[in-house]
Amino acid sequence: MTPGMPTIDTAPSESDAPGGVRHRDAGNTRQCLLQAARRRFAHDGYAATTVRDIATDAGVNVALINRYFTSKEGLFEACLTRAVEELDRPVPESDTVELMLQTMLRHLAELPGGEHPLGLLLLLRSSGDESAERIRRNTFRHFAERLAAAAGWRPDDAETEHLMLRAQIALSVAFGIVLLRTTSGLEALSSASAGDLAGPLGDVFAALLEPAPDAHP
Repeated sequence: MTPGMPTIDTAPSESDAPGGVRHRDAGNTRQCLLQAARRRFAHDGYAATTVRDIATDAGVNVALINRYFTSKEGLFEACLTRAVEELDRPVPESDTVELMLQTMLRHLAELPGGEHPLGLLLLLRSSGDESAERIRRNTFRHFAERLAAAAGWRPDDAETEHLMLRAQIALSVAFGIVLLRTTSGLEALSSASAGDLAGPLGDVFAALLEPAPDAHP
């Protein structure tokens, strides 16, 4: 090895990648694979996506998928885990319905090809892999519980149990927006900004989750 030359992660050789792309460290290679896989899985679905598609998009040797992620299933799980982390970032104070709405809007407001919408769309894709399916189920359950709790739901409280269904319906509306924005091309929905979405989605959240005004104070 020539003194002073950087170490290149090549096992197998990444210089065999399509286009002759050489990624100079494992972290960069892993990131390229995650980004390419997220887009493929989100748009094409798990079954239709091949590891060769992903490797070609990332510009690396296909064998590196097994090296960094063990398998296609492992790569899908890694993409899903990252999407969950982005969605479930902690808030500085206790959740409120308004804060949860703002969290959803931040992810929804990007143009359909953005990273956040792709992450949400990925959560709607089934892989058939049990580990990945468990992550998906737990994510939906956890986010619905956060949303319901922000509206006043408490476990084992019969008087607030109806809020769980309402929270799940609100969540379904938000994910339905993701699905239509990224796959249908419908206008004006596909190009709607955060401001455009805030009013209608806020109305849905308010109707489902905010307490009705007390008619007898």
